[in-house]
Amino acid sequence: MLHDAHRRVWEAAVPKKTLIAIVDDDESMREAIKGLMRSLGFAAEAFSSADDFLIFPQLRSTACLVTDVHMPGMSGLDLHRRLVALGKRIPTVMITAYPDENIRAAGFAAGIVGYLTKPFSEKDLLDCIRCALKPGNNGDTRS
Repeated sequence: MLHDAHRRVWEAAVPKKTLIAIVDDDESMREAIKGLMRSLGFAAEAFSSADDFLIFPQLRSTACLVTDVHMPGMSGLDLHRRLVALGKRIPTVMITAYPDENIRAAGFAAGIVGYLTKPFSEKDLLDCIRCALKPGNNGDTRS
């Protein structure tokens, strides 16, 4: 849990109603991240698959994507690559319960801004999202 002081600093630094999309086939993880994002004042939408996210009418309004790496159908890395190929450069944070250095490296080479291994702390996730929301998204968080 974020301490109140950290939460106030975070909330003051982030524009409200910024849209964060969460794509994860694990419902409990998806809903937990969505709840955290909303508690911090973000607009948040959650999807159980990459295909569901790709048909989301507000896809272009998404400021940051948090996606699981391993999902049935399209993986999180493939989703990021598909978005880039479609000209939709959404800063992406990949999360996984099955860390793999090759996938991590491929993700950063493809332009993701963060890679977290489950379980991760709220602080680590928020650090990645803060990085994703920076103008230009130049930094990355290689957790």
